[in-house]
Amino acid sequence: MPDPDPAAARPFRHTTSRAWRLWRGFKLEQTDPAAFYGLLAQDSVAHVSAFLPDGLDGRWVLDVGGGPGYFADAFTGAGARYTALDSDVGELSGLGSLQPGTVIGSGMQLPFADGSFDVVYSSNVLEHVPEPWVMADELVRVARPGGLVFCSYTLWFGPHGGHETSPWHLVLGGHRARRRYERKHGHPPKNVYGESMFPAKAAPGIRWARGRADVELLSLAPRYLPRWAHWVVRVPLLREAVTWNLAIVMRKH
Repeated sequence: MPDPDPAAARPFRHTTSRAWRLWRGFKLEQTDPAAFYGLLAQDSVAHVSAFLPDGLDGRWVLDVGGGPGYFADAFTGAGARYTALDSDVGELSGLGSLQPGTVIGSGMQLPFADGSFDVVYSSNVLEHVPEPWVMADELVRVARPGGLVFCSYTLWFGPHGGHETSPWHLVLGGHRARRRYERKHGHPPKNVYGESMFPAKAAPGIRWARGRADVELLSLAPRYLPRWAHWVVRVPLLREAVTWNLAIVMRKH
């Protein structure tokens, strides 16, 4: 498959100021989740909308790994019909109650018919499933012909690859970093290496995206980095450490 055509998307400003704003927001994930998730949800809606000529109004969006209702508020605020799926009821009820239309299920076996949704969205979930490309195949399957698939995930060798155990996962490895976290905090991390967190890498995702004949690849880029840094995704090894979060955007044929 040829590399994505930058002209296929409407303008979306991957500016340095946006990258800095997101970076500051990520530091609030544990102390102020409302600020963190609210910022990320609004940015996600703007990013997805950039690939839709008529915007999100009236489109049916499936959010795989939807988590708390911040994303529901952002997508419905843009006029979308929103369905969230998650395997963890606790994640989905993060704001106190489940959103209407919420589905409990596995991302690796989505309980929906082929070609059901206008937009299939998944943010920072692939690194939490043992078979990420099975799940990625499912995202494409449930998108309707002409529908958009937006999938991004955190890379293991990036600064946040170990989630709570970062950056020690880079020095000690996943299992030792987990044990270090338990000794320090008296409880295991929320994201447990080998159980609910796995070492996701850029190269397999790039191969998967370029290898599908049933999609048009619209964008393959570091999600949070400014435009001037997007070249890193083309450099093997370097991209694993610097990309941080790889965003794959496709339109289903």
